[in-house]
Amino acid sequence: MDNDSFGDLAGHGRPPRDAIKQAVPSAPAPARTVELVTGDFLLTVNPVDGSEIELCPPVRTPARPVRHTAAERAEVTRAALPPVPAGPAAPRLPLLERDEPRERLVRLLGQGRSVRLTGAAGSGRTVLLDAVAEECAAVAPDGVVRLNGLHRTPGELLQELFTAVYSAPGQRPDRNALAGFVRDIGAVVVLDDLEFGGAALDELLDAAPECAFLLAATPEVAAPSADSPLEEVFLGGLDRATALDLLRQVVGRVLTEEEANWAGDLWFESEGLPLRFVQAGALLRQCDDLRGDPEAFEEFAPFDAVQGRDAPLPSLGEGAAPAPLLASRLTESARATLRLAVALGGEVPHQAHLPALIGDTHADAAVGELMSCGLLSPAGPRYRLAAGVLAQLREKGYDEGAEGHARTVAQHYTWWAGHPSVTPERAASEADALLASLAALVPAGDAGYAGTAVLLARSAAPAFAAGRHWGAWERTLRVGSQAARIAGEVAEDAYFHHELGVLALCTGNLDRARAELEASIAMRGALADRNGTVAGRRTLALVEDRTQGLAPNPETLTPRPEGPHSPPRGVPLAPPSAGAATARLPLTGAEDASPATRALPRPAQDRSPVRRLGVLVGARRNLVAVGTGAVLAVVLGTVVTLGATSGTEEPPAEGVRNGQQTDGGADDWGTDEPVPADEPSGTSDGKTTAKPSPSASGASGAPSAGPTSAGPTPSTGSTRPGSPTQTSRPTSPGSTPRPTPSSGTPTTQSPSPSASNPTLPPSPSPSNSESSAEGSPSSPLQPS
Repeated sequence: MDNDSFGDLAGHGRPPRDAIKQAVPSAPAPARTVELVTGDFLLTVNPVDGSEIELCPPVRTPARPVRHTAAERAEVTRAALPPVPAGPAAPRLPLLERDEPRERLVRLLGQGRSVRLTGAAGSGRTVLLDAVAEECAAVAPDGVVRLNGLHRTPGELLQELFTAVYSAPGQRPDRNALAGFVRDIGAVVVLDDLEFGGAALDELLDAAPECAFLLAATPEVAAPSADSPLEEVFLGGLDRATALDLLRQVVGRVLTEEEANWAGDLWFESEGLPLRFVQAGALLRQCDDLRGDPEAFEEFAPFDAVQGRDAPLPSLGEGAAPAPLLASRLTESARATLRLAVALGGEVPHQAHLPALIGDTHADAAVGELMSCGLLSPAGPRYRLAAGVLAQLREKGYDEGAEGHARTVAQHYTWWAGHPSVTPERAASEADALLASLAALVPAGDAGYAGTAVLLARSAAPAFAAGRHWGAWERTLRVGSQAARIAGEVAEDAYFHHELGVLALCTGNLDRARAELEASIAMRGALADRNGTVAGRRTLALVEDRTQGLAPNPETLTPRPEGPHSPPRGVPLAPPSAGAATARLPLTGAEDASPATRALPRPAQDRSPVRRLGVLVGARRNLVAVGTGAVLAVVLGTVVTLGATSGTEEPPAEGVRNGQQTDGGADDWGTDEPVPADEPSGTSDGKTTAKPSPSASGASGAPSAGPTSAGPTPSTGSTRPGSPTQTSRPTSPGSTPRPTPSSGTPTTQSPSPSASNPTLPPSPSPSNSESSAEGSPSSPLQPS
């Protein structure tokens, strides 16, 4: 009888259970929507058309998170541990030769110092962490927080730290709010399976300055930065005597001389790693079972012994890589569980799923069998294949049909994750096994496998989003999008792009959000998906508002003092005075309804009238309306001055006519719009400008030297406010004057108003006329 036959004889003595009944199809459950508040957004997770996001109304603002009570903290601690395997409880092995590092770790953590524990895979880091966590339970005010760093980023670990300490139903704080909450946490954080170092590790430590971290990592993980405050503790293997003592406790009897010699050779080969001796003890127990009496076994024995069968000691090679030999002597359910774990890259589904996945009502006991043999190790709230087991099983062909096994797991999780009885938090706890099944299906490149991956991603992504496990949410969406492209499912690909855009908006990555949403809208538009297109455009509009500053951004929003408002469309209440000390910023659409505005000091060098008017950067029409009066006053003052000095006026330079645009007359306002017809030509900011007296023209019998003789008035639609065409360019000496036509009648040089009518007051100088119109000593609108 070969070794594989022992597993087939297993389980005849166990009490029978009801056979697994086929699920009866029922009416589809209604879609379950969940609302979350993140930052200043209200996120509605909609599994049908895609998640919807909007600015959170004030009435929906959740209460401030509070710390867990003692009972809640105990429940959180229990949930952070792996489930107790089904079947009889295995004896707990003592912690051998670890007293000195344990006492040192407890002392450093009690002083508030963070420590990194570095040891090879299989050196017993997890067992040592458990012992230290028990002794440090009362060291910090927030207790001990157990985390696992496998496939986790610093941001995800900070979110899990916040969830372990605070109760915040219905909300997930954004980055800024999270930093404030984590900064106040005072706990001993025990983090196993750390996968990053350097700057990322510094970010994690700096975010929680009141916490003492105990980090466990392998030597392959990047080292901390040079200025990191971490204390380094290295964990080596056991010495030979301690290793033999551990082997004796695992076997439960005294070792024979042959077994002791075999264990000595194994110690030399394995460098004293405790995991190797736990597995070696399991091999010796199996040999004892083969030699023993079948009636001496309990009903939950891993297999039936064959009386009188000779079971020689394993070879040294089998002791160094014991996984295939150990698996061959286990039950069929245990071997099937190993095949599933190999197909999932080392992840083991929760034991509650094994009966449905394997088709054996007793399959949940397989986890206990594998743990007793040292083939599994805890990883946070789940189990994984122990170090080196995955590679050993693949060499023996346990990866045959891995795609089929992964597809079976994916189909099961598709049904389970979308079931109404499964809470989002429960689905998030199975994220690693679920993501592993997705990762195993997509690289195959088969459309059938890709279609299964699409269904799983479509079912699991909303659950991860509602369960606040956004790292798993993002990875599921990206893998789902890749699978949708392989399967040719455009509608599902559009859904994944929409969700990625919503996620990017929630995390503040606006460029990524815009790209994902535009891709989704294009796909849904081609499919004539009206509901999805509308949802995408609504979200894209929110992205554009946030990009342009129209939507308040909690990362940049600062409190602003109360102050007066600008009326709608940016029209100022009053023109700015020459001595104004502050300039009001333009209001956006979101700020118009806000009771607060910001007043910024104007730069000291910005003192010109044009710059003072230029800060009113409202609509272009409003800009023209505000500046027309000031420009007209300057023009009239210049014209009056020219009329007063017309007797000695030099003719214009060659190639330049009166009223012609010159190269130096750039438009300082930057607008091409004509002056509105409803604006009065003789008003400036509500003040009436002086008009030339008609007595001048009556005395001379010629057209007046007023504004009409110098050129078109500013009220005509052919000129622009501030344009030098409203003034005459100074003439150069020696040039001959040229007549300027006006309405087809040649104009003649007329004397100044004061000469033709002695009763008129003398004409003001250019500086006086400009000062009376603008209130400033000079105007940059005059041509140079």
